[in-house]
Order: sequence, then structure tokens, then C-alpha cells
Amino acid sequence: MTLFDGFLIAYIVLAVASFLAYIPKLVGFFYAFKKPRYVRAQEKRRIGMVIPARNESAVIGDLFASIKKQDYDRDYFDINVIVKDPDDPTIAMAKELGARVLVVPEQSCKGDALDAFFKSLAPEEMERYDAFVIVDADGVLAPNYMTELNNALENEHDIFLTRKYIKNCLGDRSKRTVFSNNSALTWAMLDDLGNRYRTARDIPLTLCGQGMMIRRSLVQKIGGWPYRTLTEDYELRLDGLLKGFRSMYWPYAVLYTEEALSHRDNYKRRLRWLTGYAQCDEKYKKQIKAQAKARGKMNRGEFECLYGVYPLAFFAAASIFTIVAGCALAGIYAVDDKPALMMKSILFLIVTPFAVMYVLLFIYSLLAMTASREAFTILSFWEKLGTLLFAPLYILEYIPIYINGLWNIRKKSKLEWGESKRERYTNIADDPPEA
Repeated sequence: MTLFDGFLIAYIVLAVASFLAYIPKLVGFFYAFKKPRYVRAQEKRRIGMVIPARNESAVIGDLFASIKKQDYDRDYFDINVIVKDPDDPTIAMAKELGARVLVVPEQSCKGDALDAFFKSLAPEEMERYDAFVIVDADGVLAPNYMTELNNALENEHDIFLTRKYIKNCLGDRSKRTVFSNNSALTWAMLDDLGNRYRTARDIPLTLCGQGMMIRRSLVQKIGGWPYRTLTEDYELRLDGLLKGFRSMYWPYAVLYTEEALSHRDNYKRRLRWLTGYAQCDEKYKKQIKAQAKARGKMNRGEFECLYGVYPLAFFAAASIFTIVAGCALAGIYAVDDKPALMMKSILFLIVTPFAVMYVLLFIYSLLAMTASREAFTILSFWEKLGTLLFAPLYILEYIPIYINGLWNIRKKSKLEWGESKRERYTNIADDPPEA
């Protein structure tokens, strides 16, 4: 048996083993096409909207315009805006809307802003609320957003995640690129291909701080907002595994979120996320393992959190190793004047593993776009095709980004809570989108 044969057999065995281990996750994809049971609220609850808005005056007007169009009784929701600079133009805009404004000069991350807000509430003020929803300043709300949040509270969960559409689709064609479209497709992958299944099986969701509603009782239990990593939402998920918080995905409440247009801004954003994930893993995963060990068994949420990504990581590592080995063998066979083995190495050890990864990721992206098709209806056929063709490369780039994030942790590099470049959407203020 040649080296070529050995590497090819090893790759096939590892790929099949990864696929078999991933079958439970594949079953979960079917839930992407089954909406959760819809319930209509029997009473109106008071909800506090919390908007971290550091230097966001250029874009927050779109959000304020969509808030004015809400069909939920204005007496039952309050708007709370958190800024850093006491001279921020957002303050005047927020007060015109009737919002409460809190200036937090010392904030260095989103967690600082949220914690300062919750701790600014007197006990009697806190008791007035049933829940709080966190909305980023670049978001735009569908007119029934607050109504659907109230409907969601009919369910007995602590955390509610709402659906995200791409705000870039509300502007002209110049507001969209293949990078922004793939960033939006990520939400469909996380929510529709993942969180629908988790909701049905009562597994803690993969959380996102944009459009996340939390009950007042949870805020009181955790004592404000104690999370300070770069990904405070992921930190909440891991802490929730330790403390038994229940979460659900409520796709009937829709907000539109802006996605970065350039590769550079997309890369920086994802690097911040994955560095934050690495921070949280170091902080919490040993505690989660210890909790499961003390109980004597591991529940579904703990298993998914600790080991759910392993089959994919194993398959990716096997594919990359095989491609590297194929490149080395092709060079060796070329030097040894063995053209047949050189071509077989190129075809089966380089091209084939890459093609398998590409095709599987293309199918995964197609499923996500189909499951969340309402979010992409405005895209032309060619935009959709371009997005899907580029999606496997966009997803594969997470590998070097994660390695970069681990390196940042090892070097103790400090990534700042950076500001993203924002676009202007002049038509949204007059015509907020329907869900």
C-alpha cells in the first residue's frame, strides 16, 4: 500500500466517522421548517427597551422611527438609551422620543453599559417591569415587535431570542455586498437551523445580545449584568447552563440588523466574537464539566455546549490535514517522476477533500437561506446565487479567525469594543418595514 492509499483510506474513515457523529445535529435541521407553537398574550406586560448607543447618533434615528410605529400600547413599554459622552447628539434625539437617557462615561464594553443601567433602577422601579429587551442602536423594529415580545412572555422561559433580518435589504443595492449577505445568513444558520431545534428540546440557545429579551426576575437573580467578556451574550448562555436559565427562540418578533459591507469589517467583527468565545470557554467550561460530573451524568445542553462542535472540527481538521499531505505527496511524486501518483494525489487528496467541504457547506447555506427565505426575498436571483457560492469560503474563514482568537487569548491581547462603520438609510424613517 502506497502513502497515497494510506492517506486516502484514513480520510474516508475519518469523514464517515464525523458524519455519523453529526447525525443528531442533522435531525435538528428539520425543525427549521416547523415554527414554534404560537400563543397570543392574555394581558399586556410592561417591557423596558434598553439601547446601548455609544456614538450612534448617525444611525439611531432609524431605530427611533420604527419605535414610533409600534402597535403595542406606548404606556406599556419604556425606552432607555445608554450613551458614553454627555455631549452625544443621541441625547437630544432620545429625549424628543420620551426616552430615559443614562450617561455612563466609564463604559469599556457593552456589559458595562447594561450593568450600569440595571443598577441605576431603584428596587421599586425594577418591580414595575416584567422584562427587558436589549436592542442595538443600528437595529430597526417591525411594527408588531413589542406586541410579539408580549406574546412571547406567555411562555415560561427566562430568555427570549427574536428573529433577525438584514437591515441592508431595506436600502438600495449599494447597501449590500456578498459579505453583508453572508453575515446575515449566519443568523439564519444559528437561529433557524439551530435555535428552533434547541427550543423544541429545551436546550439553552446560542444567544445574541441584539434583540434578546430577559425577564426582570433573571436580572434580579444575577444582580444586574455581571458579564464583561467580548461576547456577553455567549457568556450568559454558559452561565445559564450552570444556573438553569431556560431560553427560547420566538421567530414572530422580527428586527432588522445592519451587517458590515467590507471583508475587513466582517473579519474584525468575527474575530471579536471568536476571541470572546475563547474567553468564555476558559472561564466556564471547566465549571460545566464539574457540574455534570457531580450530577453523575451530562444533560443535552451541557453535551452540546462542550462537544457539539467536535464532529465538524474533526472533519475540518481531517480535510485540512489530507490537503496538506496531498500537496506534500504531489511534490514528492513529481520529483520522483511518478506522474500518475502525482495526479491522483492532486485529485483525491487535494481537490476531493476541498470539494466535499465546499459542497456540504453550500448545502448547509442553502438550507439556512430556505429556512429563513423571508429575510432574503428582496435579493435578486443573482445576489442569492452569489451569496450561496461564496458562503462555503466565508464559513471556512472561521478556522483561521478562531486560531487568531486563541492566539489573542494566549498573548493576552486586548481587543477593544470597537465601533463599526454605519450606513445611512434615508427611506426607513418614513416607511418602517413590515415583518
